[in-house]
Amino acid sequence: MFKHLGKTRTLKHNLRIASLLSFVAGIVNVAGFLAVQRLTTNVTGHFAFFVDEVFKLHFWEGFIYFLFIFFFFLGSFVSNFLVELISRKNADYIYVIPTIIESLILFSVAIFGEFLIRDNPNLIAFSLLFAMGLQNSLVTSISKATVRTTHLTGLFTDLGIELSQLFFYKQSEQKNRLNSSIKLRLTIISFFFLGGIIGGIFYAPLGLHVLIIAVTTLLIGIAYNDWKLKLILLQRKIKTLHKK
Repeated sequence: MFKHLGKTRTLKHNLRIASLLSFVAGIVNVAGFLAVQRLTTNVTGHFAFFVDEVFKLHFWEGFIYFLFIFFFFLGSFVSNFLVELISRKNADYIYVIPTIIESLILFSVAIFGEFLIRDNPNLIAFSLLFAMGLQNSLVTSISKATVRTTHLTGLFTDLGIELSQLFFYKQSEQKNRLNSSIKLRLTIISFFFLGGIIGGIFYAPLGLHVLIIAVTTLLIGIAYNDWKLKLILLQRKIKTLHKK
């Protein structure tokens, strides 16, 4: 799921990582908005608000919106920096550190978020945007931009294009490629919505503690991938021993 990179990835690999991370993003999106009335998985809306505040000469408010954009960017930068750094030592574990950092951020917001809502709600937005920048950059790097999980605008655009192409592309290879891509888009959208529904349902009784569901999902993904990697390495070792 996390281990394979670029051309070595199959549709099954992409579907697994897409479903897991888009589910997490859906929870974060709804929980962040309900908690602080801010978008916490993308920055498109923040850019519009930033320009609006600047034109109104509300420079402090505009600076806050700029920071929302910056923290998403910073998360993306840090994630890819870590991927490049770790890949030079052990490419099998490039996903671990960024995912653990994301998990720690979400867990911290879940535990301390109720206090921050009163005193510094923007810090919650900064933290969640940084975490989503981490996640989006990681999955983009791993999949070579095939999978994106934190926002839906581009996904619906691509889905619309590909559905229209089904009327014109009749060759078997083209249709199979289109069907695989459409299946991937629909999976991301569906699990993002599912995460949003779960986040909305459980936010009422749990508040920001609902983010622990997202953290648990990430940790299960890491554990599953680590188990699969160890199993593959064991199988290779057994094959080597048999050849000897």
